[in-house]
Amino acid sequence: MGASRIRIAKNKADLVKALVDGEETTGPFQTYADAMVFAASLGARKKKRLPLGEVAREPAPIDVNIFINRGYDCVIKLLAVTEIKDLKVLSPVDIKAEEIRVQIFEEYANGGLEILREEFRGAVDYTERLLLVMVEERQKDIEPVEDFDLSRFLT
Repeated sequence: MGASRIRIAKNKADLVKALVDGEETTGPFQTYADAMVFAASLGARKKKRLPLGEVAREPAPIDVNIFINRGYDCVIKLLAVTEIKDLKVLSPVDIKAEEIRVQIFEEYANGGLEILREEFRGAVDYTERLLLVMVEERQKDIEPVEDFDLSRFLT
């Protein structure tokens, strides 16, 4: 991946800032890249992909190299190949393929941020609410246990 940048929708900029632990915030993530990867993963899980619309100036678009350095390039590639279903989208030399990968990632992140915005409505502590969201998602993955029917033991 080259000099591409991951952009954030203007209407989600304040949420992304609040998700990151900083001087004025106590969010659950260390970096904007961490928050965006989580949001993109959530968006993909919930099949929610939204175009960005107007792009935020602050936080500024994030260089793709930051994602690569944190090991997140595999998430960007996985989302793209899953969406496009063509391995050519993984080409390291095709600029158009890189643009497609970045756009898919941005749109899933935007969808995930939309989900989080709804989940966080009225919440004071985003970290606590995020843990609840994750627990709810985990519970959906666990097979429901059938009720044990004792009547078969009755004579």
